[in-house]
Amino acid sequence: MGFFKEFTETFNEAVDEMAGVEETPTEEVMVNTLDGDIDVESELNKLDGLLEQVTKKVETPVAESKTESAVTAEPKEEKKSFFETKNETKMEAPKTMDVMGNTAESTNKAVSEENAVITGGMRVTGNVESVGSIEVQGEIIGDVACNGKLVVTGKVNGNSSSSEFFADAAKIEGEVVTTGTAKVGVGSVIIGNITATSAVIAGAVKGDIDVNGPVVVDTSAVVMGNIKSRSVQINNGAVIEGFCSQSYSDVDVNSVFNI
Repeated sequence: MGFFKEFTETFNEAVDEMAGVEETPTEEVMVNTLDGDIDVESELNKLDGLLEQVTKKVETPVAESKTESAVTAEPKEEKKSFFETKNETKMEAPKTMDVMGNTAESTNKAVSEENAVITGGMRVTGNVESVGSIEVQGEIIGDVACNGKLVVTGKVNGNSSSSEFFADAAKIEGEVVTTGTAKVGVGSVIIGNITATSAVIAGAVKGDIDVNGPVVVDTSAVVMGNIKSRSVQINNGAVIEGFCSQSYSDVDVNSVFNI
């Protein structure tokens, strides 16, 4: 019994000592903290300074990474714009030679409703081009090209290109090329070749006529040149000095005479 009593007392004393050791630092800390005079503003300034340093350290790598990415991205943007320029250059409409030897962006040109008129008292020296139609009542010394219809009642000294051609009492010296019908009215004089898909000749033509379709040579017509067509109709009274060839016809002439 005496042994256990002594052991219990010794154990209790050890526990009390441990408790005393734990409580003493807590009390000292509380007393030291509360007893001292604290400058609140200086402590807050210190905290603000620490916060600024921390934020700078955090933001600096992000900014540097953004700068590096921007620097690496700039050459890619330059390459992209370079290839875009190349692609735009490649995507431009192919240029082909038109019937007058000039370059054209496309053979299928859009026809505008615009109608340009060269009045009777006007004289134009130089080439004339239009996306619409042109009516020449005056005089043009130069080539004429239009996407629409070309009507000449005056004078043209130069080659012409159009989607449809009509001459009425006109004086033309130059090649006439049209993707449609060529009509040469009474009193018109054309010195030059005519190329069309069909033609009606009632005036005077000095030059070859090359037509993929039919040709009608009217009574008042005078043609000095060869006619090459799909079919030809010569009315009574027409004068033709040249050869007529229906080379665009579907008939195989050689097979007809094979006996």
